[in-house]
Amino acid sequence: MDEALELGSYLPQSFANASEQSYLDFLWSAFQTNYETERFEFASLAFHLLYMSFVSFSIWQIRLARPEQFAMAMVGFRSDEEGSLMDCESPFKFYDRLKESQIFRFLKLIGCSNQQVGEFAKFVKRRNKIAHPTGTVFFNDRAAIDAEIADMMREVRNIETHMEPVIFELYRRFLISSSDVEEREYTDPADEIAANLVHANYMSSADIATCSGFDVSALAGEAHFDEIQASHAKLLELFPPEDMEDAA
Repeated sequence: MDEALELGSYLPQSFANASEQSYLDFLWSAFQTNYETERFEFASLAFHLLYMSFVSFSIWQIRLARPEQFAMAMVGFRSDEEGSLMDCESPFKFYDRLKESQIFRFLKLIGCSNQQVGEFAKFVKRRNKIAHPTGTVFFNDRAAIDAEIADMMREVRNIETHMEPVIFELYRRFLISSSDVEEREYTDPADEIAANLVHANYMSSADIATCSGFDVSALAGEAHFDEIQASHAKLLELFPPEDMEDAA
């Protein structure tokens, strides 16, 4: 159970709307209730949906950071699918346009090999077997589902490691765009971080921990470097690196 709960540190701290938050809360409740009452088959289904939610949030961040590359990655899809993917207003809408297994191909944009993409996607096939009446219960005991969760969490950490350059790109963009106090949305840097970094980019605790390691000296040539430094200092104050490491 403890390893399963670790997934929470890889899911967004703030959502675009209340329905997305409610959906994730429902999945967590379904997972925990079924796990604790030893209905492991149903617990595995709920955890799989949490895993796929994590994947969709990662793909969303890739689209935000690298829209041109994202668009190029859609070569081979039907033209109507290409347009609809770029116009998706929510990470969950990707699955209205694509099969679950197709969504993983976008992880190649962060340097994942075909073999790694296959490892990430293998859980979809397992879930599909469980979701159909087969006359077989796949997860009969705690040890079986714990092994599956450990396998999935290994891939979550793998994806998050590959996501580091994307998170850095989003953070760099935020620091520069928010460096002019007269132009940014909020004067208070804490409010600016909450709204236009964490909320706007579906940032998780793990993502924020990555941001805390960003080398702001690389932006020394920017016009408002003092404000960039101030924003980064505020991030470290709001989310101390040691707390983020504990959360992850």
